[in-house]
Amino acid sequence: MRGGADMKLFNRVFLHLSLWSMGVLAIWAMCFYYAMMDEINDEVDDSLEDYSEQIIIRSLAGEELPSHNSGSNNQYYLQKVTQEYAGTHPHISYKDTMVYIGTKKETEPARILTTIFDDGKGQFYQLEVSTPTVEKADLRESILLLLIGLYVALLFAILMVYVGVFRKSMKPFYRLLHWLDNHRLGSKYVPLSNPTTVTEFQRLNEAVTSYAEHSKNLFEQQKEFIGNASHEMQTPLAVCRNRIEMLMEDESLSETQLEELAKTHQTLVHVTKLNKSLLLLSKIDNHQFTDVKTMNLNGVLKGYVDDYREVYAHRGIQLEWKETGNFEVTMNDALAVALVTNLLKNAYIHNVDSGRIRIEVTPDCMIFGNTGSEEPLDGNKVFDRFYQGQKKEGSTGLGLAIVHSICMQYGLQIAYSHQQGLHQFTLSRKHS
Repeated sequence: MRGGADMKLFNRVFLHLSLWSMGVLAIWAMCFYYAMMDEINDEVDDSLEDYSEQIIIRSLAGEELPSHNSGSNNQYYLQKVTQEYAGTHPHISYKDTMVYIGTKKETEPARILTTIFDDGKGQFYQLEVSTPTVEKADLRESILLLLIGLYVALLFAILMVYVGVFRKSMKPFYRLLHWLDNHRLGSKYVPLSNPTTVTEFQRLNEAVTSYAEHSKNLFEQQKEFIGNASHEMQTPLAVCRNRIEMLMEDESLSETQLEELAKTHQTLVHVTKLNKSLLLLSKIDNHQFTDVKTMNLNGVLKGYVDDYREVYAHRGIQLEWKETGNFEVTMNDALAVALVTNLLKNAYIHNVDSGRIRIEVTPDCMIFGNTGSEEPLDGNKVFDRFYQGQKKEGSTGLGLAIVHSICMQYGLQIAYSHQQGLHQFTLSRKHS
């Protein structure tokens, strides 16, 4: 059963891939940022280590130390520290801070390497070497903007690739769905043509084809059985009815016996009607009504409405007729009569005494409305065989099933609704 949260396969896959792609790319962007910052720090740290090593070597060798401020804005500070201080502080450490550059007379971000060493005579020194580095806040903002642009471009490109790959890969699946949508039991069987090299789709094609052929064979056997059974039952039923009618003419029968025979005769009449309806349904499903022509259903309807007026009047049912155009269809004339008469009978049988029937004809549809039970019928079952909202005498439960079967064969649509106290059946053409 379809629900409000149903989603097409393509949309569901696209949504999930989009969410996962956004998450993966976001993690990639963060990793890329930290990897790049780490690489920048490594390069700066290597420079600081080289500069620090030169100063330490000169200091230990007693050579003249370079200027505290080099031309590259590198700075260093060398000072003596106690052994206790050296023991409580790491001998090598790095940090980012802001330092004052004397030559520029401004504060800039810098990377500082702090090294503690001894001169081999028990004296410890602390050397701080600093070098200007990039403004990480500005760098972070620039990288963020670049990553967002790259992120959006990559995401769009990846999703477009997903769409192309998905549509190409799923073509056999959608061809199969299209074939299933157009496959109808009782209609001309069209073999499935769905070539594919994908093993799973090949197996799916084989399974669906096998199931469709099996269903078709079962359906044909069922139709043939119903047709044969209904046809063979016609003669015995007619013989039984005639014999009962002959028995009812016997004057020696008591009133009780006559009543029982009348009930039996009425049951046989009902069974005969039921049998004829089943036989008609079987013929419709077997497409035995091959001759078609353009029919004006208004004329067919008018002829039978006049015949039904007396029947309607007998129960005090009022007939309302409205005609604003001709409703024309191309179909078999016998089935056109069956279509109209079954809708008229349905409006009468399931009506109430002193009720009303409203018939409206337009160039696009025919509407049959009738009073009846106050509760609406089940719209999902009303056209099923033997379904009756409330059991009515004289009803076989097949009238609307016949109407629906005729509509299916000729591309018409029959719809049920309950409006303003009327059970309404609308006959129209299917929208293309």
